Amino acid sequence: MTLAEQTELSEEGVDEVLGAHQTGVLALARGDDPYAIPVSYGYDATERRVYLRLVSTPDSEKRRFLTSSPKARFVVYGERDGTYRSVVVEGCLETVPREELTVERIEQYGTAERPLFEMWGETRHDLDVELYEFDPETLSGRRVERDFDDSAQ
Repeated sequence: MTLAEQTELSEEGVDEVLGAHQTGVLALARGDDPYAIPVSYGYDATERRVYLRLVSTPDSEKRRFLTSSPKARFVVYGERDGTYRSVVVEGCLETVPREELTVERIEQYGTAERPLFEMWGETRHDLDVELYEFDPETLSGRRVERDFDDSAQ
C-alpha cells in the first residue's frame, strides 16, 4: 500500500466531515496528565460550533478534567472507499448553564444517538449531565487517498 495523495480539507470539507458523523474523541489535559474519551456531538456548520453532551459521575476522572474549563481538542475521523478523512477542532469548552437553555439551543446538540460505549454502572440519578459548546479557535482537516495496489510497492 502506498500513500498516493494527502491534502488539506477546505472549510466545506471540514463541515462535511463534522456534519456526517455523530461521534468523535475529546482530548483534555491537566498539567502532564492527558485524558481522551469518545463522545457524541452535534455540529452547526453555519456557526461552525461543536455541541457536546457529557455525562459523568460526581467523582469521575472526566469531571475532574472538566472542572478546570480546559483547553481541548476534538477529533472526528473515518474512512470510506480508500479515502481517509479527519478533522481536528481546538479551543476551549464552554459550559452551558441550565438557566440559559432554550429549545433552539438544545436542538444544536443534534440527533446523535447515545453511543454504545456510553454505558454506566451507576443509576441515572447519580449521573451529571452537562452541555458544552465548543467555539473552535482552529478547525483543520486532512484527506488521505490510499492506493491499495500491493504491486506498487
